Amino acid sequence: MPRILIVEDTSEIAEALQHHLERRGYETALATRAAEAAAVVADARPDLIVLDLGLPDRDGYTVLEQLRARGLDTPVLILSARREEADKVRGFTLGADDYVTKPFGAMELLA
Repeated sequence: MPRILIVEDTSEIAEALQHHLERRGYETALATRAAEAAAVVADARPDLIVLDLGLPDRDGYTVLEQLRARGLDTPVLILSARREEADKVRGFTLGADDYVTKPFGAMELLA
């Protein structure tokens, strides 16, 4: 079963993503802080990482940069409210595989 790590500090979004992914047959793990993400990656060995940029202890760019510096080639999908082109370029430059912006009213879409 494919494993997906969700790195998201907004509990409503994290729980909704987790719920919907598990209903579709994915195994999920959740990290709400950047410091947790590295430990969960080592333990869970995910097939995909869904990464928010706005984490409380460090930004998601730092997480991505550290993962890639360790040689981790697991696909990373950035899921962020940041819509600026510069944010997307930075994400791809650091090694993200895709970048999706959270729509306004994201919670209503996940319901």
